[in-house]
Amino acid sequence: MFDIGFWELLVIGVMALVILGPERLPSAIRSTMKVVRGVKQTANGFKNEVEEQLRIHELHENLRKAEEKGFSELDPDLQSSVDELKEAAASVQQPYKKDN
Repeated sequence: MFDIGFWELLVIGVMALVILGPERLPSAIRSTMKVVRGVKQTANGFKNEVEEQLRIHELHENLRKAEEKGFSELDPDLQSSVDELKEAAASVQQPYKKDN
């Protein structure tokens, strides 16, 4: 993403040492790393959410195709999607079944 090499980092480090001084530099580095970690976690969370929504959309499309075919003679891809949706529906209903 950023094309920052070793020499650029070295110049930034020396400038930070001169400007902040040796007392405040470690805390500045820690706070910067905390911000960078937070941004990465937010980006990863967003990416995971988008991937999950795309997977759900794909499952819905496969279910629609299976319904059009009447759930017979399905491709293995469609059949696995339908099976996955059936398992998800069964797991949702499981806690609500009454024990006899």
